Amino acid sequence: MKNWRNVGSMDQAIRIIAGLALVAAGLFLVHGRVLPIVLDVVGAIVFLTGVAGFCVFYKLFGIRMCPRC
Repeated sequence: MKNWRNVGSMDQAIRIIAGLALVAAGLFLVHGRVLPIVLDVVGAIVFLTGVAGFCVFYKLFGIRMCPRC
C-alpha cells in the first residue's frame, strides 16, 4: 500500500499550532460577523491537515514534504 502522507513533521507541527491559533483568534474576536467564522474555518482546515498529515493542495501540485513517506 502506498503511503498517503505528504506533510513532514516540522510542517505538521507548524500547521497544528497555526490552526489552533487561528481558531482561538476566531473564537475570541468579537468585532464583525464574517471574519471570526472565516478564521475558525481556515484554522480548522489547517489544524486537520496537520493532524492527518495530508494536504490536498500538496497532492494536486505533487509536493511531498515528508522525506520518509
